[in-house]
Amino acid sequence: DPNKIEPSLRSLQKFVPTDYASYTQEHYLFAGTKIVIQESIESYGAVVWPGATALCQYLEEHTEELNLQDAKILEIGAGPGLVSIVASILGAQVTATDLPDVLGNLQYNLLKNTLKRAAHLPEVRELVWGESLEQHFPKSTFYYDYVLASDVVYHHYFLDKLLATMAYLCQPGTVLLWANKFRFSTDYEFLDKFKQVFDTTLVAEFPESSVSIFKGILKWD
Repeated sequence: DPNKIEPSLRSLQKFVPTDYASYTQEHYLFAGTKIVIQESIESYGAVVWPGATALCQYLEEHTEELNLQDAKILEIGAGPGLVSIVASILGAQVTATDLPDVLGNLQYNLLKNTLKRAAHLPEVRELVWGESLEQHFPKSTFYYDYVLASDVVYHHYFLDKLLATMAYLCQPGTVLLWANKFRFSTDYEFLDKFKQVFDTTLVAEFPESSVSIFKGILKWD
């Protein structure tokens, strides 16, 4: 549909292409579709991590149960975009978010892999955890059936802002799916805090990659 394609192509102009010295092309197969992701080891946000592939597998295996067709989804920390691409191919309306410096590569991968393949072309938006959320994602305007996150918890200093962002984006009816490889004690400390904010269910485990997937429903007083 040209009416959908034109705005997406124009949106490319909003982002300065990410300039890494070297890229690799990594190939994946999900939802019966070959997906090629441009990655760079120069940035954490330009690599597909184990939590992303695990979450893609979970979405693929539970598409009907999750009712992904036309579902409104936001991904936190989309990185090079694999999860958002798979969710789009499975029929969802996806908003992929991340920090400004990785948006160019994210947009490139999304368009390359969803154009003419997805009913809804994914949108790319800047989201800095804990900053200007009400301004950029007002609750009166933005509602999501699912918030997705994979390997966003690792050794960094923004875990409290991440948790606050997760909570902010969830409204009544929103389901948060968080996949993570558990590496550090801080990962488990975050999980404990997560359980204080969300009614939490372990929905899948991938022992070979130490990845667990949790479903969170925001607790309402």
